[in-house]
Amino acid sequence: MKRLASLLTMMLITFSAFAGNYQNFKVSVYTRAYEVQKMKDPKWLDSTWNIISSQAKIDRIYLETHRDLIIVDDATLEAAKKFFKSKGVETAGGITYTVNESNNFETFCYTNPEHRKKVQEIAEHTAKHFDFFILDDFFFTTCKCDLCIKAKGDMSWTEYRTKLMTEAGKNLVIDPAHKVNPNVKVIIKYPNWYDHFQGAGFDLEHGPLMFDGVWTGTETRDPSGDQHLQNYLGYNIIRYFNNLRPGFNYGGWVDSGGIGMGMDRYVEQLWLTMFAKAPEMSLFDYRQLIGTTLRDSYKTPWQGMGTSFDWNEMSQSIKQKDGSMVKPTTLARAVGVTFDALDKFIGKLGKPVGIKSYKPFHSNGEDFLPNYLGMIGLPMDMYSTFPTDQKVVLLTEQAKYDKDLISKVKAQLSKGGDVVITSGLLKAMQKEFFDIAEIRCTDLKAIVNDFGRYGTSDKNILIPQVLYYTNDAWATASAGYPLTNGVINFPMMVRAPYSKGNLIVLTIPDSMGDLYDLPDQLLNTIRTTLSKDLNVRIEGPSKVGLFVYDNNTFIVESFLDEPVTIKVVTGENVNQLKNLVDNSVVTVPVSFGNAGMGGANPMMMFMRRGMTPSKSFEVTLMPHSYKVFQIE
Repeated sequence: MKRLASLLTMMLITFSAFAGNYQNFKVSVYTRAYEVQKMKDPKWLDSTWNIISSQAKIDRIYLETHRDLIIVDDATLEAAKKFFKSKGVETAGGITYTVNESNNFETFCYTNPEHRKKVQEIAEHTAKHFDFFILDDFFFTTCKCDLCIKAKGDMSWTEYRTKLMTEAGKNLVIDPAHKVNPNVKVIIKYPNWYDHFQGAGFDLEHGPLMFDGVWTGTETRDPSGDQHLQNYLGYNIIRYFNNLRPGFNYGGWVDSGGIGMGMDRYVEQLWLTMFAKAPEMSLFDYRQLIGTTLRDSYKTPWQGMGTSFDWNEMSQSIKQKDGSMVKPTTLARAVGVTFDALDKFIGKLGKPVGIKSYKPFHSNGEDFLPNYLGMIGLPMDMYSTFPTDQKVVLLTEQAKYDKDLISKVKAQLSKGGDVVITSGLLKAMQKEFFDIAEIRCTDLKAIVNDFGRYGTSDKNILIPQVLYYTNDAWATASAGYPLTNGVINFPMMVRAPYSKGNLIVLTIPDSMGDLYDLPDQLLNTIRTTLSKDLNVRIEGPSKVGLFVYDNNTFIVESFLDEPVTIKVVTGENVNQLKNLVDNSVVTVPVSFGNAGMGGANPMMMFMRRGMTPSKSFEVTLMPHSYKVFQIE
């Protein structure tokens, strides 16, 4: 009965996400303890909330009880809750377990008894005021004090910290909070740097099951920053965390950290999160929504071209419920127009589907590669168990953490499926893969820019040299410097038959961003190879994303700074693509399955035999814009 009651409570949380201002999701604002403290002043609270609420529709507000050793007092929390209830806005709690965020994100030491006591007191204080609270993404540790060094002993830092933080989550936060408030739900918000979690103590194997749910950091900001935050991550990470415990990933979370790249970059984070069907979008934070003012420097050069985010539309005065007009002044207005547009079609999309890749728990290697693959038009769907229901399974270097990997690969091949492995995985496990095909990834490198029938690159690309035995395996794509009329080639894709299936090695450039510089025709061949489980794929340049759903709907989005025309390839029985935003349709003549295949040779003939007849539809996208389609 207790478990049933808990499940019913979580269902109510999920269902309530669609009972607010929007039909398909909930929008919330996270508020730091610094700003919550200021809410003791009713005038400040009323005036600042009016700035936000007059420009955007907000369903819920998270009131943080602690950050940087600031603990908000009972009276202020209760007064704020009463104020927002009077405005028809739900309230929930939040905790950031930092000692001094400005000091390299200094967190508590979970080995130190005094710190542990304080962590528990903060959880109990929060549970006293809220039935639902989120741990901001600092519930980790990088402490290497003498206490931690002694406690770690012979364990690795990863092993020690994951054990320590899992124990602390249960004994210092979850259990004490539940003791104070049996109805409380404790949610952990995971940040965006998922491939490095284990090094700081985040435990994705046990944490999502131990906490009452998870929240997802979908901030992507500047792709060239230290965290390698490619745009596509904002979608991919929601899918990954949802696959860890389906139905218990309750929302995405963005900030304005990348707004210097333009307002388009900020709002793109919002819609990528919604493309992944997040039930709620949390905006970090109250301070940014009242203090980030609209200015021309945030207007990108491509505005005025009919982009998905329209600066001029955002700049129009907003009619209030009382009939008055309000002029947009802050970031909040960009939020308002973006969610108004998203709510019109998000409910028409089915469950997201994609190319299943395997990431064992606590694994790394070729870090964040699936996000780069998403940026070249491959719809990614990451799992922490080996997929057994697919025609094609993708394995990056991280799969090496599974000691039973080879037997799982053989099982996939023996039933007639394909397995695509990256050169990084081959390099890490080439002796193990010898039992399937004697293919090697050497320590040698090659500079390439010519891909033969697939075209050329505008820049030189450094790749690892992959070797194979002639006739035992075949190169389906090669490169050289030059390749045409050159003296040597280097494989970009190698196919080796085994049982009823095929092992395919995909060469990844040493700099993963160089994937974006591969010629269109080569990208088309990679997409064809990996998309056998999907009813749609795209052809064209990189930096165009594809998002696929199980009800014959899909989205294409351009991450480029200029207009682009792509081809959408579907099955031959498709008559048209219906735009779900403006109800227009796209129709074209039939073209049968040879897209991206280039000239004829034995391997091209093999690949053609594995293809089904298809139609292609031309779609033009404006810079940093999306289109939503129903396949009919």
